[in-house]
Amino acid sequence: MIRFIIQALVTMAGLWLSAKVVPGVDFTNNGSLIAAAIILGVVNAVVRPIMVVLTLPFTVLTFGLFLLVVNAAMIGLTSLFLDGFAVHGLWAGIGAAIVTGVVSWIAGAFIGGGEEPRRG
Repeated sequence: MIRFIIQALVTMAGLWLSAKVVPGVDFTNNGSLIAAAIILGVVNAVVRPIMVVLTLPFTVLTFGLFLLVVNAAMIGLTSLFLDGFAVHGLWAGIGAAIVTGVVSWIAGAFIGGGEEPRRG
């Protein structure tokens, strides 16, 4: 549970930075930002694995770059569920996916992978 909360906070930071940096990504208030982070976490846990498997041929052909489109689609799907969070267009979604991914990568470097120590 604590891992989900930390991931939601990191996602929230990524979405906030996306709204500041990427044109076409907006949120109306902090409540919608919190809700967007939680809903994006659920969407990434449920829908994204299915989409990754369904789009595997495209991902292989593009050497993994199609995953940016899948991530943008997940952010776009999240914006459909919330009135206070908006992503206007595919390029805004891809920009938000890149910014959120970089923030998650940097946070993961500081927080760690959450591996459990081996017990001998």
